[in-house]
Amino acid sequence: MPDVTKEQVLAELKRIAAPDGRGNIVGAGLVSEIAIQGGQVMFALNADPQHIKSMEQLQVFVQKAVSAMPGVTKAIVALTAERAPPREPGPKVSSAQNLRNGIPGVKHLIAVASGKGGVGKSTTAINLALALKSIGLKVAVLDADVYGPSMPKLFGISGRPEASDAEGKRMKPMQRFGVEVASIGFLVDEDTAMIWRGPMVMSALTQLLREVSWSDTDVMVIDMPPGTGDSQLTIAQQTPLSGAVIVSTPQDLALLDARKGINMFKKVNVPLLGIIENMSYFICDGCGKRHEIFSHGGAKAEAIKLGVPFLGEIPLDLELRQRSDSGEPIVVSQPDSPHTATYIAIAKQIWAALEGGSGLKPAPKIIFEA
Repeated sequence: MPDVTKEQVLAELKRIAAPDGRGNIVGAGLVSEIAIQGGQVMFALNADPQHIKSMEQLQVFVQKAVSAMPGVTKAIVALTAERAPPREPGPKVSSAQNLRNGIPGVKHLIAVASGKGGVGKSTTAINLALALKSIGLKVAVLDADVYGPSMPKLFGISGRPEASDAEGKRMKPMQRFGVEVASIGFLVDEDTAMIWRGPMVMSALTQLLREVSWSDTDVMVIDMPPGTGDSQLTIAQQTPLSGAVIVSTPQDLALLDARKGINMFKKVNVPLLGIIENMSYFICDGCGKRHEIFSHGGAKAEAIKLGVPFLGEIPLDLELRQRSDSGEPIVVSQPDSPHTATYIAIAKQIWAALEGGSGLKPAPKIIFEA
């Protein structure tokens, strides 16, 4: 069966009346740009904050209508609004409420984060995941960077996920090197720009966590997007993270942003498992001398200052970068290398900290004031 087209989706949406009597939802300007990839249909409904309840009902109806179209394997419909609607006193149950009790079968969730991009966070995340696998653990990876997913390339995986149930409401994680992985990058083309507002991103992340059929897992490594925005805060507040690992380079500018990430996790009571100093130094192939291109020791000094464990140093290395770009991470392609030994040593420290704690921490409760 051929994939559905944007024109077919628009035609179906034009049959749905707008809630305020302004004709159909397309003509009323409620439908955002539609993205379609491999039968996956994704778009947002522009919600009027004054009528959020009726829009939530419309969201469910629209998602069912599009999901039922021939050629559609999955529909993701989110609500966006320019400002938050008024709330009644007391807590409100969100669409991700059930995630606060954890993901079935997953024992520990850890976030690998950085205050800024370009510090090698994703490369660190995948090698850390593979190092945890090498010490005998069952490991999964969630690529939470919707705008810039890296895991398909780093794992060397192509293709689309398969449905894990007859209704097509859940999907199987992709898998390589004995590690399960999910990423928005498996659902859209590599060159597709994800021009989504925050609520659309939150909806996609929630579905990746909730609607993937994960196997029993000791540790799920979440490759966080850089910074401290909506995506990071949503994961920190709505999932019971066992801890967070901060990746930074040694120079002052990177450490300044890393502090912001550390402070964010502290504010939402997520344990800090430690800091990794990436690109810590460079060993010249020709002269064999050590060069500290981005300074050195800044992350360790920051860890001591903040009372956070310092997990180790990863050098700036051409081999490490080339193997990551080719989808053959160094932990599996060079298991006897010094780099692999460092990642495994860090993995052992993290696992000891996780098992020394009490497992998954309850997600922070979010209380809305009147």
